[in-house]
Amino acid sequence: MQLAWIDLLPQILLAGGGFLIFCLGGFWKKRPQGLLFGVALAVAIGSGAAALLLEPREPRFLSMFETGGYGRFFTLLISLIITLSLLFSYQYAKSREMGGDEFYGLLLLSGLGMTLAAGATHWLILFLGLETLSLALYILIAIRKRQPASNEAGLKYFIMGAVSSSFFTFGIAIVYAMTGKMDILQSLSPGTQTVSTPGLLVGLSLILIGIGFKVSMVPFHLWTPDVYQGAPSPVTAFLAAGSKVALFAALLRMVYYVSGNPSWTYYGVVLWILAFLTMTVGNITALVQSRVKRLLAYSSIAQMGYLLMTLLAVRKGGVAAIMFYLTVYALMDLGAFGTLATLSGEEEDLDVLDHFKGLAYLRPWRSALLTVCLISLAGLPPMAGFIGKFILFRAVLEARFVVLAVLGMVTVIVSIYFYFKVIVTLFMQPMGRKPVTPDLDIFARIAGFIVLLLILGLGLLPSPLLSILVRILPLTLQPG
Repeated sequence: MQLAWIDLLPQILLAGGGFLIFCLGGFWKKRPQGLLFGVALAVAIGSGAAALLLEPREPRFLSMFETGGYGRFFTLLISLIITLSLLFSYQYAKSREMGGDEFYGLLLLSGLGMTLAAGATHWLILFLGLETLSLALYILIAIRKRQPASNEAGLKYFIMGAVSSSFFTFGIAIVYAMTGKMDILQSLSPGTQTVSTPGLLVGLSLILIGIGFKVSMVPFHLWTPDVYQGAPSPVTAFLAAGSKVALFAALLRMVYYVSGNPSWTYYGVVLWILAFLTMTVGNITALVQSRVKRLLAYSSIAQMGYLLMTLLAVRKGGVAAIMFYLTVYALMDLGAFGTLATLSGEEEDLDVLDHFKGLAYLRPWRSALLTVCLISLAGLPPMAGFIGKFILFRAVLEARFVVLAVLGMVTVIVSIYFYFKVIVTLFMQPMGRKPVTPDLDIFARIAGFIVLLLILGLGLLPSPLLSILVRILPLTLQPG
């Protein structure tokens, strides 16, 4: 049988582009300035174009990787995340002498791991994707070697990553021992369950813990604020958006199949508790933060809680709702952290809340973009975050989890306070010391315009994306 390698063109481009950048950086010392950035940007755009335009010959490659609509959607989304991260990071990386081959090459290779994790239908591919994205992020987080905070963040993420990988690998081993299958669909579909249900529950619980570390699920979230604060802002944007989108896509696939099993009775209770804790802890802890990156870190934890809540409604329209909100979440976090990167001086990132006083009068365009992202994160109209949360809560209510939905709505109301705390500081307080903020380069302008356009566009016209999601889902999420 002839393999349709063209179906993997987005992944081939990301892998080849990453290695090409390493070779150019290692062997072409007098290369033109900006060459590596240009190559990385072209590869990211090409990967997204291949996922969008090329029709796959088979829905699954070697029965191990999803090349149908579900996998292509997340490959396209991750390619967009890589592209926007590159645009936001160009001037930041250049001014701090971190824009070498390791930065751009690792960004592409981490993106490769994200696409593999999102599209994996085999436990081995999911593990390889998880490790590929994690290994690259360990280095990217600590890439500013002379910054103690960056080194500390890299070490913390490395330790937590090793712990999560251990849980994840042990869980896969138990699932394989119970089912005799490495195919995710077959091992979780109702017809192939073995009598050893407790063993399968233990295995899947360990897998959930492993993924829970990566998506900042309470109580596995403690690394998140420290890593987000210590990492360079463009890397934080990429980490917050890309890794969580990829691993939640994998978790969504798993939960969809588990929801058709008898063991769903147990998992439903666990997810209910985890969703409630994640929403509550994330929002309440964000109330007392005096640093914007830590505030956004706890905000991202809370956003994961809303998505966990909707996992309970995967059979009631929750899949499309989660995919839509993952898209919106990625744009909101990229816009917020990307804006912080463009506002940061060379010595340290702009982070302390008091340093944002009156900044809107000095940098109105970037302050406006940050405000749009914060209002969208708060779930207020007419931003895309409002539509996204509305769809999530509607799916949960249709699945009859009324109490959890009401508790989630209460946490949304609580979150409005700390988002507007930043907005008030930007626009309604007199400027203290004048912060050192660089001028906005053309690439960051383009990235900011794209984020602004998509957040407003999806908020005012969500129907086109929702109709696409509803159309592709029946083709890609059928058991067996």
